[in-house]
Amino acid sequence: MSFNHRRRIFLMRHGSVTYFDSAGKPFLPESVPLNEQGREQATAAGKVFAEAGLRFDRVIVSGLPRTVETATRVLAETAQTIELQEWSDLVEIRGGRLSEIPDAQLKEAFTGAFEGIAPEDKRFLGGESVGELMNRVHPAIDRLRADADWDTVLLVLHGGVNRAILSYALTGQRIFMGNLAQTAGCINAMDVGEQHSDWVVRVMNYSPMSSLQAESRGTTMEALFHQYRKARGI
Repeated sequence: MSFNHRRRIFLMRHGSVTYFDSAGKPFLPESVPLNEQGREQATAAGKVFAEAGLRFDRVIVSGLPRTVETATRVLAETAQTIELQEWSDLVEIRGGRLSEIPDAQLKEAFTGAFEGIAPEDKRFLGGESVGELMNRVHPAIDRLRADADWDTVLLVLHGGVNRAILSYALTGQRIFMGNLAQTAGCINAMDVGEQHSDWVVRVMNYSPMSSLQAESRGTTMEALFHQYRKARGI
């Protein structure tokens, strides 16, 4: 296969959602929909694809509502009718019970997996570890690459899952770069060839609604930690 025949993976993070109410009480993360900003982000991404004249052969989501809604809004802008494929092994890294995390360990539980190169035994919110996340995400990506029946695919997934995929693409190894930013509604683009090591990362964390991302220097998990701490009174 020549370089001209590499295939293209567009990888998105779902649009913004509201995980906590004004008092810091969490909503069920498996069922939260996009909020108003998230809907705008999804539509903006769809317009970028439409303006470029891009067409997808397949669209894959994790199955969680926020990925399904984002993908649906993207496709609405591109005027494509494609049945979404739900891959449950690409759901977000699973957290544990917030109520069981001591106050002193709370910030680390929120942000630790997303700082630098995270060790495989690092757990997210006391739940799934980084290693367990890679155990399901990497084989799913290998399975996608082994399927020759597509040229351009759109994946609409999650911040942690996207980091696992991008780290895999950049290094070809079991490394989790937690500090790879994934803004809500962002677009990444990668090309893949026949060889396992043949990855070309083209675009990372492009946010159609904020191309320079000048409005914040914090991270998603830092913001969520500060929202939830209200419920603890800390």
